[in-house]
Amino acid sequence: MKAFHSLLLFLSLSNFGFGQQELSLSQAIETGLQNNYQIRISEARAEIAANNNDWAVAGRFPTINLSLSSNNNYRDLNNPGSVLRTSNTINTGLAPGIEANWTIFNGYRVRYSKEQLEVQEQLSGGNIKIAVENSIQGIIQAYYNALVQQEQLDVVQEVLSLSRDRVEYQELRKEFGQASTFDILQTQDAYLNDSTNYVLQANTFQTAIRNLNLAMGVDDLNTPYRLSDTLTYDVAAYQLADLQQQMQAGNHQLQNQFINRDLAALNTRLQEASLYPTVQVRSGITYDVALATGEQQFSFEMEPRELPQVAAKTFTGFINFAATYPIFDAGVRRKRIENAKTEELIAQHNISDLKRTLNNQLANTLATYNTQKRLVEVTTALVDNARRNLEIAEERFRGGLINSFDYRTIQVSYINASQQRLNALFNLKNTETELVRLIGGLVR
Repeated sequence: MKAFHSLLLFLSLSNFGFGQQELSLSQAIETGLQNNYQIRISEARAEIAANNNDWAVAGRFPTINLSLSSNNNYRDLNNPGSVLRTSNTINTGLAPGIEANWTIFNGYRVRYSKEQLEVQEQLSGGNIKIAVENSIQGIIQAYYNALVQQEQLDVVQEVLSLSRDRVEYQELRKEFGQASTFDILQTQDAYLNDSTNYVLQANTFQTAIRNLNLAMGVDDLNTPYRLSDTLTYDVAAYQLADLQQQMQAGNHQLQNQFINRDLAALNTRLQEASLYPTVQVRSGITYDVALATGEQQFSFEMEPRELPQVAAKTFTGFINFAATYPIFDAGVRRKRIENAKTEELIAQHNISDLKRTLNNQLANTLATYNTQKRLVEVTTALVDNARRNLEIAEERFRGGLINSFDYRTIQVSYINASQQRLNALFNLKNTETELVRLIGGLVR
């Protein structure tokens, strides 16, 4: 009996709200968006795309190269039949230069490349929205799941408190000879079952909190919270036609498919640019300084003579135009153009297929949403009836009008009704979140 009263004291003092910070859904979303690595990766890729969106990357401007080369050689000549009979020299020199290359026409490839870079930047922005959207949806689901488990824990704790009062009430009756040992055992058995349910539900709640921390990107998964939002029945009435119209304009997956179609069209223009000639300008200057040392002998001289160490300097400047036009490549360019046009067709098919899939998802989700609204209304009425029934049963039990078995049955009915209502609310919130995601409403 002493151990049993110790259990009573332990469970009555258990308070999962002690030392916990309050957390609202908006705070959870804000924390999750700051910590989500997929969002950071998408943002980094967007920075790369924005950095590449430049006329220089597209090839609009000339390239200028500065060069410096050294020219060193050794020459040993021996030709009696030549004017210069012998020559034994070492030549050293430096040749600095600067050269510019500029493609002034290549079938508008530069313009199409710049447009392609702009569209790729738009696509990276769309990927960020999808990453944010997925993060928000995951956090909402994790938050409401934890909230359901928290409120279910409150229900179990409420029933546990009633069971504890029954134990104390029966023990008091036994002192006055109005209750038997059998009555005490029955109430203790109910209390122990409720205690087991409380411990299991507490573990379920802690698991939900860890999943919430994971969704928010919190490193310490055991960080406790007291969730401040409530599962309220405050829902809107949606019309399928309105939702379809909003989905066509706002769904981020669909918007990305439109961008992919634009990229495919630009790729076709780039392939068609290969049918035009390419015109380039190449210009530059070089300055060559050479120094020869050694000796040489001419045919009109008796002895070889030393070369004077005089530097030979040469300055060269040039500007040249070049135009190329491939007249035969065995049809490779035409095949690439045909393939690019096929990719455009595939992109359009992907859009049509995605629209069909999204319309189906939207219709099914809306139907589920409307069904779950009715379920919430029914289970809310069921909980109200069960709570009222429990209050009446408590009065009748204390008045001796019903036995402990009947009272226990009513308690279990109240627990089950509360669980059904919480699950219905949770499913309704998740379905509404999915509806909002499909029309692109999670991220604006």
